[in-house]
Amino acid sequence: MKNEEFKERHHRGDVHKRRDHHMHGRGGAKTFRRGRAIAFLETLNLKRATLKQQLETPELQTINPILVGELKAVETVINEFVQLFELHEFEEMEAENKQVAGKTSLSEESLNNDEKSND
Repeated sequence: MKNEEFKERHHRGDVHKRRDHHMHGRGGAKTFRRGRAIAFLETLNLKRATLKQQLETPELQTINPILVGELKAVETVINEFVQLFELHEFEEMEAENKQVAGKTSLSEESLNNDEKSND
């Protein structure tokens, strides 16, 4: 009985109407998947930053070759992921944010140096 009802609804197109109604106003599946891809890319970038930070830590110098290998692997995955999901503009935004952050830290550093020289 249920199988007949399903066939009837599917034949009339009711199933598709419900699916369209469900996604109406939310941006659709493509936008949702892109958002998840960007969130995963952010996770990978966080892992990369953590590995770079660990490379600079004196206590972890004994495992430096392992960290370098992991960093290269994560960077390879990031590059392939960006190409596969065409997230190039996201990478460009990340690079711009790093440049702005670098300029900010340089200006803060110069302000601190000015304050020290005035003391």
